[in-house]
Amino acid sequence: MSDINITRLDASSADFDRKLQKLLTWNETEDRDIHQIVFDIIADVRTHGDKAVIDYTNRFDQRRITTAGELELPQEILKTAWESLPADQARALQIAADRVRAYAERQKMESWQYTEADGTILGQKITPLDRAGLYVPGGKAAYPSSVLMNSIPAKVADVGELIMVVPTPRGETNQLVLAAAYLAGVDRAFAIGGAQAIAALAYGTETIPAVAKIVGPGNIYVATAKKLVFGQVGIDMIAGPSEILIICDGETNADWIAMDLFSQAEHDENAQAILISHDESFLEAVEQSIHKLLPQMERAKIIRASLSTRGALIKVNNLNEAVDIANTIAPEHLELSVENPEILCANIRHAGAIFMGRYTAEVLGDYCAGPNHVLPTSGTARFSSPLGVHDFQKRTSLINCSQTGADALGKTASLLARGESLTAHARSAEYRIKSG
Repeated sequence: MSDINITRLDASSADFDRKLQKLLTWNETEDRDIHQIVFDIIADVRTHGDKAVIDYTNRFDQRRITTAGELELPQEILKTAWESLPADQARALQIAADRVRAYAERQKMESWQYTEADGTILGQKITPLDRAGLYVPGGKAAYPSSVLMNSIPAKVADVGELIMVVPTPRGETNQLVLAAAYLAGVDRAFAIGGAQAIAALAYGTETIPAVAKIVGPGNIYVATAKKLVFGQVGIDMIAGPSEILIICDGETNADWIAMDLFSQAEHDENAQAILISHDESFLEAVEQSIHKLLPQMERAKIIRASLSTRGALIKVNNLNEAVDIANTIAPEHLELSVENPEILCANIRHAGAIFMGRYTAEVLGDYCAGPNHVLPTSGTARFSSPLGVHDFQKRTSLINCSQTGADALGKTASLLARGESLTAHARSAEYRIKSG
């Protein structure tokens, strides 16, 4: 038996709301020291360009780079990585890429316009970003799935150029990451990481081109750098720890549910895994499965810490109450492990992704189901959405007034402008009003 101690909550208790909020609170403290370090790095890269990037890369990644040209990973290296993959890995990566691309193709926004009765034309023009930057963690944290999820929507959106940055500690590269980059169509790749890579993408250097938007996961220094360069460039989101919320009717195999909880808890000690059920005996069974299965897990220490500090088993009176709690939590991943998930799904308002039915493990979404695995965390699903093709497209409004339209709209604009005491605005509109 494992020595795990997972929180048990009952929705019918008087202090449930307070306890739930305490469980959900994510205290990502604003570390002033980290902010200052990152701020200094960004300033250094803005001032000294390639030289600063080389210096930080040599220091933090234990490299011995002397020229900026050594920072770039040639396309031939990416191609070789893809061609050298074992057949089963290559096939799995190809299947995942094809499914992500097929889903992304359906998200693509198109330009449109319509003509009013007086001939005035209104519309919306859709254009892709000129250039996007993708940050990919290196070293032990190597995620080829993230390369696909971040790159393919950008390529479907027809982004002009996709730049990948990935740290290579001691010169070590991850072949799956490089292969995924080749498969996804990354245009250029640089062996740099950390805050210096984010700064280089945001402001550009002599060698590394500036981008319009930066996407992709990273450590606290990378996340802080993304915060600080936001405004100069767009960013995808500031992601918190991974989350899974499972609502179960008590009829799914308890071991399956325990492993689904583990699948997110193993990310890091701050990940959150919560199970809600109206069946007390099922909650007991899942807890027993957790104790039974945990010792078998390679990342047992991380899972234990995650479930002990931020995990929970929640008893509710019925599944409708479970839905209400889910909407309060607004989870990154929501599994509806019930007989008729469509019924519950109809009332879910806030979730990054919903996994419906007993056979839909969240992990399928992480790798190959098709929808993007870059999802809002920490309750931000209340107002934000998964990464998608639309994140790499811009909307521009189109207005083409006919003479008749300019006359009618000009009168309205004039009245509103004068009401705001902006007479130049008013006169600009009035010049185009027909006399008489």
